[in-house]
Amino acid sequence: MKNIEVLGSGCSKCVKTAELVQAVADDCRVSVQVTKETNPQALLTYHVMSTPAVVVDGQLMHSGSIPDKTQIEKWLQ
Repeated sequence: MKNIEVLGSGCSKCVKTAELVQAVADDCRVSVQVTKETNPQALLTYHVMSTPAVVVDGQLMHSGSIPDKTQIEKWLQ
């Protein structure tokens, strides 16, 4: 199972990112745990300057926009 964190303020883009990650994982039949993290300390931990940001298994993979489906599929492999 992959642990995926969506970092941000809880804005609509952050919510949409979390929903998209879960939908792509479901389509790919990959088991994931998606967590939305709004704590500012998490942003500092990963040196995120713009949100939404996506962390997969402890590694920052994306920040600043909603990732596209192709990117998410690569993270799930």
